[in-house]
Amino acid sequence: MAEVFAGADNIITSLGFTTSENIKNIKKGLTGLDISTDEALSPVPLPLSLIDQHRLVSSFEQYISTHHTGLINEDFTRLEKMFILSIHNALSKTRINIQDKRTLLILSTTKGNIDLLTPPLEKKFERKRVYLWELARVLKDHFGSPNTPMVVSNACISGVLGIIFGKRMIKAGLYDNVIVTGGDIITDFVISGFQSFQTLSPEPCKPFDKSRNGLSLGEGCGTIIFSSDPAIIGSNEEIRVLSGACSNDANHISGPSRTGEGLYIAIRNILKSSMLKPEDIDYISAHGTATDYNDEMESKALSWAKLNPVPVNSYKGCFGHTLGAAGVIESIISLYSMKQNILLRSTGFEELGVSRKINVIDKFKEKQINTCLKTASGFGGCNAAVIFSKY
Repeated sequence: MAEVFAGADNIITSLGFTTSENIKNIKKGLTGLDISTDEALSPVPLPLSLIDQHRLVSSFEQYISTHHTGLINEDFTRLEKMFILSIHNALSKTRINIQDKRTLLILSTTKGNIDLLTPPLEKKFERKRVYLWELARVLKDHFGSPNTPMVVSNACISGVLGIIFGKRMIKAGLYDNVIVTGGDIITDFVISGFQSFQTLSPEPCKPFDKSRNGLSLGEGCGTIIFSSDPAIIGSNEEIRVLSGACSNDANHISGPSRTGEGLYIAIRNILKSSMLKPEDIDYISAHGTATDYNDEMESKALSWAKLNPVPVNSYKGCFGHTLGAAGVIESIISLYSMKQNILLRSTGFEELGVSRKINVIDKFKEKQINTCLKTASGFGGCNAAVIFSKY
């Protein structure tokens, strides 16, 4: 069966509209989290990582004036603009034709065009535009894809799960290329949901830290292109998707298993299927939401898997929890770490605050990285894990 390689990518967050811009700002130690006093989003001030709306509009205007002169900016939602810009940017670095039947688009998101439920947007667009399948159709029609996109919406593991499904599609010979794109936006609906769980921190989140007191939300979009042929996807250094697995601990409608068994099962399964030992893993990009239960559960799962010594970080302190985009965006940054053989600091971390002794990265380091484990967990007890490996 064909190997699956990771190639060109793009990230759009509060830290930038390209992967290189985001990486540059992360290396500088910057965070995209800023205290928002917008009462339309929350009745109380909250640290949020929000996309620059003026930059989004101007970037999309420039895009359509160059590539689609017949289109109108106002005919697309905020999230659709983010997806289109991100997919276009990633595709522009490859020789892939998205209109080829052997190329599939996978869309990962948790809420899609959720802002269309609020006035005046609910009157501006058709009601059906809020459905995820309609969002997928808009992207399909815009890019002229002959295939119906696959929509993955499984809480916060959606991005990693999209990568796993993409790998399976190529390995099965159904497609030669898969474009995995993940995105979500922040609205009062999203914020109020997390506030009901009392999980939002009044200050920028601190994953795995002793003084952590909740997560921070962010919006963003990320795109990675995978192929059985690394030569056509702009891959200077061949990195493959070695293995991926998901699990569900069936513990609670929102809370993860307190023992970490669900995530451990996913990790155990991919180590076994890839024939790797714990000591073969060089770096872990964790979910790391900075909630009491998630970080504790992850530390237990990593300990169960005998991965305590492996350097681990979370990118939630850089641009918040981007929901359905998180697994894609964080995988892109992890791939950069592998290519450059560097470990990026886990922003917000100072002192270990979980019961298992895990090796949280507290400063920029150089290290040979041949394998990376990316984990994700979400509501409903879902868990996912994927291993990237240099070829």
